[in-house]
Amino acid sequence: MLQSLHVKNLALIDEIEVEFGDGLNILTGETGAGKSIILGSVNLALGGKYTKDMIRTGAEYGFVELTFSVEDPAQINALKELDIFPEDGLVVLSRRLMEKRSVSRINGETVTMAVLKETASVLIDIHGQHEHQSLLYKKNHLALVDAFAGEQLKEIKEKAGEACREYRRLKKRLKESDMDESQRAKEISFLRFEIEEIENAALREGEDEELEALFRRMENGKRITQSVVSAYAYTSEGDTSASESLSRAIRMLSDITGYDERGAELYGQLSEIDSLLNDFNRELSDYLSSCEFSEEEFYETENRLNEINHLKTKYGNTIGQIAAYKEDLQDKLIQLEDHEAYMAALKEELIKAEKSYLKASEELTKIRKAQGRLLEKEVAEGLKELNFADVRFEILVGALEDYTPEGMDDVEFRISLNPGLPVRPLADVASGGELSRIMLAIKAVMADRDAVETLIFDEIDVGISGRTAQKVSEKMAVIGRKHQVICITHLAQIAAMADVHFLIEKRVRSKDTTTTICCLNEEEVVKELARILGGARITDAVIENAREMKELAKFTKEKIK
Repeated sequence: MLQSLHVKNLALIDEIEVEFGDGLNILTGETGAGKSIILGSVNLALGGKYTKDMIRTGAEYGFVELTFSVEDPAQINALKELDIFPEDGLVVLSRRLMEKRSVSRINGETVTMAVLKETASVLIDIHGQHEHQSLLYKKNHLALVDAFAGEQLKEIKEKAGEACREYRRLKKRLKESDMDESQRAKEISFLRFEIEEIENAALREGEDEELEALFRRMENGKRITQSVVSAYAYTSEGDTSASESLSRAIRMLSDITGYDERGAELYGQLSEIDSLLNDFNRELSDYLSSCEFSEEEFYETENRLNEINHLKTKYGNTIGQIAAYKEDLQDKLIQLEDHEAYMAALKEELIKAEKSYLKASEELTKIRKAQGRLLEKEVAEGLKELNFADVRFEILVGALEDYTPEGMDDVEFRISLNPGLPVRPLADVASGGELSRIMLAIKAVMADRDAVETLIFDEIDVGISGRTAQKVSEKMAVIGRKHQVICITHLAQIAAMADVHFLIEKRVRSKDTTTTICCLNEEEVVKELARILGGARITDAVIENAREMKELAKFTKEKIK
């Protein structure tokens, strides 16, 4: 769960630290106090977009840090797949925001934005103010059914995706291979030309590297030869050479070897040096011979290198790649020379791939229909609990004409909110407030199957009031029994259900405006509920009403347990 949030230098926030609790965490405050800034900060820490004007005026940077405690084995395994390992059961996500760039870290280690977002998806699920609008788009309905099906769908969905990609690849290849006799003759002629050009070059693996080294040596041959000749003269030729001087020194020491043990040792060492020098002179002489070349040899080496480099520009960056390219050409030539047999074999492969895809797609449809029936039943029950008295909710699984990696299913959520009316697409029936409750019902159902422990709802109470608000608050409390829920609300009914209640306020000191957040005790909670209920004037009756509402919420939560 989300243990704490630390924010510094963002918008109206100077610096705040929030310690969240288990169950339902409620955030309330006056309009404009900065409630959205708090959850906006969470979004930023999880990889959300930002602009430089989000950084507090006068500050060089903004900073957000989220600390999660992770105990669920499924979450731990999911994090391991991302090479993220909790330290003492904690995962710390932080992001430093500067004017032109940001730096993201997980447990102190810098990570990419992609890794940050993947990690966030394992740890937390955020339902923004307008996320319920996503229910208006059918493409999201398929994703919700698949998420509900979970592991049951995973393996067969992967098979369908692979089969679809293979089918598309073969179909493209078949289309590209279809040509008339004139085109085929031209292609055969061109392939033969390229194959012959490569074969005539008679390339040898590693030849280019050998030639390049030889060419460099030849290019600098004169300078190398002069240097080697001079070195050879100093070490082995003439009366003043190192070799001759060593020989004289050895002869002089040889006279004393029989008289002094130390002199004999030095004589032996000098003899070894003489032997090493003789070996060196022979190798130097061999190297000098290899440096000698003719202009004709230089010309031939240069031409051969040019020929190899020309082939590289056409067929591959290395001799190995050129050889592989030639093999591809030969395969294509065989296909074109026996084109009818090749096309027949390709069509056979395409038929097999299509059958494989259709089989996987049919299995997908079967699972989706079964899971869709379960989901529609659970969502319908959840909607009744949210004050939809005579609701009918259906998930229609139709068929697409096209083959897609997701299968051939066209999933659509439909609903009837009044008795006697047929079910119709959500977009044609539901208002904003109704969509918000439908999304809440879906989230509640998904929460039972979801490994994500922390759920955030930003103003789930849009467009609702009265009895419906009470039903929504009860549903939030139900979700809070199994998950950590963090919710911004304007409704007293929802706020009263809080296990932990935070007040967000905007304060002005010395012409400086800041947003603060504090955790309320029981009496402060009652006062905040009274503020929400009473508006501008809070009377004793309003306070008593707020106290009664909190007691009723406690009783309701006890029944939920």
